[in-house]
Amino acid sequence: MNLTPLPDNPATFPNQAASFALDGPAGKLETLSDVAERPGARRGTAVICHPNPVEGGTMHNKVVTMLERSLREAGLDTLRFNFRGTGSSDGSYDNGDGESDDLAAVVAWVRRVRPDDVLWLAGFSFGSYVTIRNATALGASALISIAPPVGRWTMGRDTLPDCPWLVVMGEADEVVDPQAVFDWIDEIEPEPVLVRMPETGHFFHRRLMDLRGAVKHATRDWLPPLRDGPTP
Repeated sequence: MNLTPLPDNPATFPNQAASFALDGPAGKLETLSDVAERPGARRGTAVICHPNPVEGGTMHNKVVTMLERSLREAGLDTLRFNFRGTGSSDGSYDNGDGESDDLAAVVAWVRRVRPDDVLWLAGFSFGSYVTIRNATALGASALISIAPPVGRWTMGRDTLPDCPWLVVMGEADEVVDPQAVFDWIDEIEPEPVLVRMPETGHFFHRRLMDLRGAVKHATRDWLPPLRDGPTP
């Protein structure tokens, strides 16, 4: 991935893969963006959140990287960033609360530079927790949760999203109890789309390409119009 380094807080969404910093509530947030290839590009931007930094999670995590690739290949432009205290981002870990504020700051920038795009949120593990709890408040048009950490974090029922929602869960996850996730989904109305992946652990070792296919297949009917097509 060839990245173009840009000044902080670009005034427009970069038209090539780029690295830059955005202003967050605790300081600078290290950010990477990329764009879908035309003519298949869609009028949407996906913001992707990484797993728990206390356990080594960053925006360079392989699951996050594959999730980004899946959404970009589906036609969405993408943005991922390091939560506070991770990589080159300022601040320190804040148990999901400050990280929610980081996400809100990133989304505010996306809304400013792409006011006509729909917003998709996606996350892996801890990143799923942060996006789930904020999807409604941030007005997400779609949500993708990979291995949501049910049982490790409290998923408040009053904040659960009602937008199209995909959950992908490995049936052999050694970090998050798969049955706890399945039971939790059974209690949600409307119920998210669930993809269960047999013989798959938390980090999707040897199953990353299967994850890519699952995400693209399950979300294809949710995609916004083509970016270069007629305005709906």
